[in-house]
Amino acid sequence: MLTLDCRFRRHGFELIAQAEITAPVTGICGPSGAGKSTLLSLIAGLLQPSTGTIAFDGEPLFDAANGAFVPAWRRHFGLVFQDGQLFPHLSVHANLVYGQRRLRPEERRFELQTVLDLLEIGQLLDRRPSQLSGGERQRVAIGRALLYSPRLLLFDEPLSSLDRRLKAQILPFLRRVRDETRIPMIYVTHAPEEIDALGGVSLDIDDGVLRAR
Repeated sequence: MLTLDCRFRRHGFELIAQAEITAPVTGICGPSGAGKSTLLSLIAGLLQPSTGTIAFDGEPLFDAANGAFVPAWRRHFGLVFQDGQLFPHLSVHANLVYGQRRLRPEERRFELQTVLDLLEIGQLLDRRPSQLSGGERQRVAIGRALLYSPRLLLFDEPLSSLDRRLKAQILPFLRRVRDETRIPMIYVTHAPEEIDALGGVSLDIDDGVLRAR
């Protein structure tokens, strides 16, 4: 369970987040500029709240009163961005195992072949990101996040740069990730129908305030 009770202030913008997130898939929905990506960055540890607390499965990730802050690399969360953010100079194979290389063997939940089969990307291993379609890049980005053996998967509008046809291709893979890995997901989007397609529950964020729908 992810527990949020925090505030973040910067350059005149304030975000207020109070929620207990327990569902296998939780959507964070709202218009552009509402604070969705900021909230995800706070969860990931890329930004630090101004006040309050964040905890995951009872482990404090941030506690302003006690001066506690767990940095992103120690949270062991997988993050998938809107454009995939693959390393352009590396092959698909090197991108996939980039985070996995930092793990001890006993920390690795998934083998490379398992992820290749799950996402149907085995034929892409020798290509560079510039040789991939938008849908292929996102599948590789999801695979890279999985091979990091995350405790939580964070998606920051992963389908927003894809057309309707490619979105329809990627959503079944996300459902397979949900069903076969059992890793909880937090999915930021301005398209609530994507959350519905994943069978998730939604929280709304508007003008910097996170609310239950």
